[in-house]
Amino acid sequence: MNFEIESPLNKEELLKTLSNLQSKKFRFGAGFTDLLIEFKKFNPVETTVINLAQLKDEEFCSIRNDSGEIQIGSLVKLAQICKDTYIKDNFPVLHQAANALASGQIREVATVGGNICQASPSGDLSCALVSLKANCEILNIDGKIRNQAISEFFKGAGKTSLQKNEILKSISIPINHSKNLKSGYIKIGKRSAMECSIVSLAYHFQLEKNGKVKHAGIAIGAVGPTIIFCQETVDFLLKQNINNIDEVLKLKIASMIQNASSPIDDARASAWYRHQVLYNVAKSLFE
Repeated sequence: MNFEIESPLNKEELLKTLSNLQSKKFRFGAGFTDLLIEFKKFNPVETTVINLAQLKDEEFCSIRNDSGEIQIGSLVKLAQICKDTYIKDNFPVLHQAANALASGQIREVATVGGNICQASPSGDLSCALVSLKANCEILNIDGKIRNQAISEFFKGAGKTSLQKNEILKSISIPINHSKNLKSGYIKIGKRSAMECSIVSLAYHFQLEKNGKVKHAGIAIGAVGPTIIFCQETVDFLLKQNINNIDEVLKLKIASMIQNASSPIDDARASAWYRHQVLYNVAKSLFE
């Protein structure tokens, strides 16, 4: 391996480092759980690693509840999400997805931003965040912020909308306080741990007291080139009463979710298998 390391300590140093490297080859690293594996496969010749592990900035490193939204810095560890009681109570889908990702040891070092920017179609955290209609806050070298829905941030397997002069600063999720939630994350893999999804489904419904759906989000993973938000299904569910969803409606909803997918054959599963598993998982939503 042949690479240099730059370790900015604050946001100003980060932006200066990023600006100085615009004409060169560089990568960001924080928990390094994915980057080191990549470097072992592909020799990083003449590459500078911007090491974010030493960066001290609240907007990058903390979870904040502010102005009707929760903001999660891109350097927040997955373990912090697992331990956060506010997230567990108000966004169970995100809490469950974080706990489903890798192992406890990896979650102690892996970061939210690093996981999201891998742009894996089977990304657990990404699937949950798409279901929550999260927003990406992206910082450029001039200190300017642009906001983008996370569903638009992903441009394909391993591809995001980030430009060379930008870095993901944080993720924000709108807060709609409701004591009545139906929210969770379903992951199907070959093993029960340390496994990429063959199929995943994230859902987050906020309900009125009588069971009517007033806010909804459904996302599916590992069944397309990116995480897919199931807009047609969400539109159908709004104002439905989940206490009155009979077998016919269950099958209709499962078919709508299945039809949103476009799986392919790969080493882990066939497209046909993924299609069928997704249908079965979707049927279980209201059982």
